[in-house]
Amino acid sequence: MPSWFVLSAVAAYGLVLGSFLNVVIHRLPRGMSLLRPRSHCPNCGATVAWYDNVPVLSYLVLAGRCRQCKVRIPVRYPLVEGGTAALLVAAVARFGLGVWGVEAAVFLLLLVPLALIDLEHHLLPDWLTLTGLGAGLVASAAGGLVTVGEAVVGSVVGAAVPLAVMWVYRLVRGVEGMGLGDVKLLAMIGAFLGWRGVLLSLCFGACAGAVVGVALMATGRGRADTELPFGTFLAGAAALVLFFGEAAMAKLGWLGP
Repeated sequence: MPSWFVLSAVAAYGLVLGSFLNVVIHRLPRGMSLLRPRSHCPNCGATVAWYDNVPVLSYLVLAGRCRQCKVRIPVRYPLVEGGTAALLVAAVARFGLGVWGVEAAVFLLLLVPLALIDLEHHLLPDWLTLTGLGAGLVASAAGGLVTVGEAVVGSVVGAAVPLAVMWVYRLVRGVEGMGLGDVKLLAMIGAFLGWRGVLLSLCFGACAGAVVGVALMATGRGRADTELPFGTFLAGAAALVLFFGEAAMAKLGWLGP
């Protein structure tokens, strides 16, 4: 278990990285540069001063409003910053500061924006999924969470299963059941977690999506054909599998004798 000093440093870096992820979540699906212009209020266009751009703290000081136009700042911003810090601390506490810990942190830093972009835009940018796929394969070659063979098989299984589901769904219903973004996301998850991890993530994500879908229909807020952000459920499921998948696989007998 790393020292409290190390975990505190990781938390501080996590807050800063979470602030950058907010930029990614807002700008990437809109086709905007991640570097320019500087952070500014989407409503009035005023540039955000450095002292108003301190993760979480500035939001609290400003009472969640722009200093210039007083328009409310979405609560997503401090939640992403704090949540990213908490996830990175959990990753280092669970996997240490070596290759495993770095790989877990990179995986989580990819899952957070993918989950929130899909939630808002129903979009999973290739810039994140395909970059993540490559990162997972490279990490496995460096002695990561799974072997190179498991990463390759995991990425193939992650892509093949949803493609097969899409083909069957289109054959039966005549419409697409999911998008290619989900296929690429599952391939990325497989590269990080291997074939067992991606199948478990797919199961958990599908169950979560089904529960939400049924709840929406029961409350009159959705129908059987309501489009759900499946990537959001997959990203959340993959994060759970990262931390707790080994115990779940042991229960299922997937780890062997």
